[in-house]
Amino acid sequence: MSPFAKAFVRGALALAAVLAIPVPALAQAWPAKPITIIVPFAPGGGSDFIGRFMAQRLSTALGQPVLVDNRPGAGSLLGIEVMSKAKPDGYTLGLVATSYAVLPSLYKMTFDPINDITPVIQISQGPMLLVANPNIPAKNVKELIEYAKKKPGGLNYASAGQGSITHLAGALFATMAGIKMTHVPYKGTGPALTDTISGTADIFFSSTATSLQHVKGGKLRAIGVTTTKRLPALPDVPTIAESGLPGYEAVLWHGLIGPKGMPKEVVERINGEVSKALKLKETSDTLEGDGVAPAGGSAAAFGAQIKRDIEEWGKVVKAAGVVVQ
Repeated sequence: MSPFAKAFVRGALALAAVLAIPVPALAQAWPAKPITIIVPFAPGGGSDFIGRFMAQRLSTALGQPVLVDNRPGAGSLLGIEVMSKAKPDGYTLGLVATSYAVLPSLYKMTFDPINDITPVIQISQGPMLLVANPNIPAKNVKELIEYAKKKPGGLNYASAGQGSITHLAGALFATMAGIKMTHVPYKGTGPALTDTISGTADIFFSSTATSLQHVKGGKLRAIGVTTTKRLPALPDVPTIAESGLPGYEAVLWHGLIGPKGMPKEVVERINGEVSKALKLKETSDTLEGDGVAPAGGSAAAFGAQIKRDIEEWGKVVKAAGVVVQ
């Protein structure tokens, strides 16, 4: 074979090798710039803590800054709508909580909450705490229900806003207990918690991350845990289900989602890095110290969790007649 022919063959083989490389591998390696996690809640709450905690871990793992952009409003809908319209390149993610599963039952959404997103990974799961101002005479669920029955509508419960998961946890409690309570919505977890501590509000279904320190400090009384297992940080506080309201359960979870159409390789990378972080003892200790446990799992499993919860909380909204104002 002539030198020219050999050179031609070598060139053809090199071209074929290049063409065989998948398109994503030819593109600039991800991530090549800062990543933004839209947290659709106000700064300072439990969800904000989870978002910032995970942003720090991802920044270290990915070698790029991971920024938190707080976009509160409409029970987390406003921020997630912004996220859903972002370019699906992996540089814009959204932190969602259980409240995301409530949105379709309360709001007219501009996107499909199941089919127009990309589930990435569930970060955490855990209970809320039913907490009361210490001036309320009830010390457990049974006593609280009896107290509410003696004062129909006289017992008020704070929430982070109309249609929030803290609102619906209270609505579910009232429906199952057969009592009437007065709902007092606030603009966020912070003011709701503050007014429960001051006694302006009587009780609050709070994230453990925001109320645990106040329970331990004696500013709030823990009445019950909303999941079927007790909280390791407060082992003497019974679950609501075991202490007067069998079958009651309200799980608070957090996770990451992205816009529809995110590259599979990027989803797998983020899922893998978050999974590694969740397995660290440091992560487990930090999360469990705030009353939640690491979750993890596949993107598909998280998508299935979202779908199930949309169906279940939709039933609660309908039964309680909850509407947004």
